[in-house]
Amino acid sequence: MTQHTDVVVVGGGQAGLAAGYHLRRQHLDHVILDADPAPGGSWQHMWDSLHLFSPAAYSSLPGRLMPAQAGETYPDAGHVVDYLTDYEKRYDLPVQHGTRVEAVRRDAGRLLVETDSGNWRARAVISATGNWSRPFLPAVPGGSVFTGRQLHTVNYRRPADFTGQRVIVVGGGNSGAQIAADLALDGHVDVTWVTQRPPHFLADDIDGRALFDVATARRRALDAGRSDTGGVASLGDIVAVPPVRAARDVGLLKAKPMFSRLTADGARWTDGSHTGADAVIWCTGFRPALAHLAPLNLRGPRGHIPTDGTRALGEPRLHLLGYGDWTGPASATLIGVGRPARDAAREIAQMLSG
Repeated sequence: MTQHTDVVVVGGGQAGLAAGYHLRRQHLDHVILDADPAPGGSWQHMWDSLHLFSPAAYSSLPGRLMPAQAGETYPDAGHVVDYLTDYEKRYDLPVQHGTRVEAVRRDAGRLLVETDSGNWRARAVISATGNWSRPFLPAVPGGSVFTGRQLHTVNYRRPADFTGQRVIVVGGGNSGAQIAADLALDGHVDVTWVTQRPPHFLADDIDGRALFDVATARRRALDAGRSDTGGVASLGDIVAVPPVRAARDVGLLKAKPMFSRLTADGARWTDGSHTGADAVIWCTGFRPALAHLAPLNLRGPRGHIPTDGTRALGEPRLHLLGYGDWTGPASATLIGVGRPARDAAREIAQMLSG
């Protein structure tokens, strides 16, 4: 059976909920299809020690401030899940959990959204699937001969899973630094942190509030035709959240350059040195989860779909939300997704009323 609505939102995490909030304010009939069986988006799959970069008041979706978490300046991932669950319920958003979208196709003046539990025909689609479900694992020499465990950021949970083991953490971004710090501070794991270039820490007083302001200023400058300010990347790669700062300051967070190859029992560097390892954790980022949009044939360079704001240039009935700066300044963050969600809902309402 095929159901009909004005707008289908694909993904029920923070971006999908922000879209639903603004679609409701535009009085547009819509449904939010989410593959996860429970609310919370990707936050319910994070590692145990993860905390936000910003205080709760600066980590909110539109219309509803995130409450503070008792005893925590920066809320943990579980608190974010509770907030998103409450947000979904508070605004009675039409989320269908446990529904996986398999494809979006053009269909006689509409977009056909095919799922594992039936199809939807919509006048517009907002894709808000994010990046978390598509981890990137680099191909490295010796990767197939290493006999230890290899896992990605998405599979890491806690240091206790590696007690007494030798672990190589690969990646010079926030995830790599935080997981390396988490393991090192535990004291029961032998950690080697590896980065392609020397790690670049942001100043200790910079948190998510400042990063959002910097990302917004860069987007405004580019939109006005001014020179690129460099945005967040100009400040550094790693936010010095308290655990990272603590590990760094006591000398537990010293990075080695990238190894040249994996061996059966560890990693070897170009100078011939070798480090034994029982596990390698790849904190090497993600790619946008856009496979469901493949039938529309819109992908451009680097796998991105070219957009004007959130609207896909090759399909004006499609908007992309929450994938990073290319779909709105800081749009992959809680505080940053509200503005592009509002703009997308407004633009869709104008298109459908025309």
